Amino acid sequence: MQFDTETNEELGTLKQEQHQIAFLHQPYLVETDITTDREIDGGDKNSPLQKNIWNQEMAAIYLLEQGTSIYKDHLRFIIHVSEKPKLEIPIREVEQIMIFGNIQLSTPVINACLKEKIGVLFLNQLGQYHGHLASEESTNIDNHLIQMQRRDDDYFQFQVSRAIVYGKLTNSKQLLIRFNRKRKMAAVDQAIYGISKDIESLELVDNLDSLRGYEGITAARYFPAFGQLITNPNFQFSLRNRQPPTDPINSLLSFGYTLLLNNVMSFIVAEGLSPYIGNFHYGERQKSYLAFDLMEEFRSVIVDSLVLKIINNSVFKPQDFDILHSTGGVYLNQSARRIFLQKFEARMNEETSHPDLQSQVTYRHAIQLQVRRYKRCLLSGIPYTAFLRPA
Repeated sequence: MQFDTETNEELGTLKQEQHQIAFLHQPYLVETDITTDREIDGGDKNSPLQKNIWNQEMAAIYLLEQGTSIYKDHLRFIIHVSEKPKLEIPIREVEQIMIFGNIQLSTPVINACLKEKIGVLFLNQLGQYHGHLASEESTNIDNHLIQMQRRDDDYFQFQVSRAIVYGKLTNSKQLLIRFNRKRKMAAVDQAIYGISKDIESLELVDNLDSLRGYEGITAARYFPAFGQLITNPNFQFSLRNRQPPTDPINSLLSFGYTLLLNNVMSFIVAEGLSPYIGNFHYGERQKSYLAFDLMEEFRSVIVDSLVLKIINNSVFKPQDFDILHSTGGVYLNQSARRIFLQKFEARMNEETSHPDLQSQVTYRHAIQLQVRRYKRCLLSGIPYTAFLRPA
């Protein structure tokens, strides 16, 4: 296991209403308690929701309820919480397990995950990354050595980074265009025009610092315009902030980006690459810089568009957010968080086109294809090209 030692002081006053949930990539929601009056797919609000419904897709399991235990019985994972009914999930259908807080995994479960290359990520209750479980087979020293060599290759670093920034800026612009087609707001049109000029200017950039500068300039245009597209009068947004997020929209963006990062990192590890050796992002502390790099082109495509739809469709109310007075941070409470996770999974499983395949793929598969594109670039010198959401 590899762990980030960063302290998470926000946990002290977090609301303790917890729910254990497992999602399938179709997705289906499976949980052990009775539904509330909130909208949850696939269930009558007056009946238990323990539905052992599976499909051919691999399953992502999110474990949130503190005190949950997961153990192995033959070819199944058994998830148990207190006196609630147990959930039985075929191991062959599991691709990833995300552990939020105090969840107990038995040794046979850990061994099964290592053997079957099931990604296990450890997070705190707020969704902040702690570390992940990785087998020897998922660690390829030769790949890591090449990654280290490429860190000294300025041309490689710049070409990959420019492709990443181009993808991020293009997809951000495309989101503003799509959501402003009906609203036709002048401020958003102005931001679109400015981002278009920023994209054109990338052709003239010849160093990483200038690339980072254009990314910052575009963010300064993009996020105020993003806030203009919020139609729900109960929520407002004008400035991106984090660590901690100080309003509900920033809270949703931060949580969504964390989930996206964890998915990208799982695919990076599965391809035998180090998530810590990046190209565009850097810093003195050891962080998953390659995962930060490769998630950039998916931020607006997956998370930002999801947050706009959730807020504008009034899925959440202001009461669904808690303020941690120790830090001033704003976070989804647990009953609302499970709904966000459901919506996130549904978004990850929507289909899109990808130039590497003729058939439609899910966004989750598109992320995997991009990680493989990067690996080909790293090992074979084939230029990296970003994922661009179809117009």
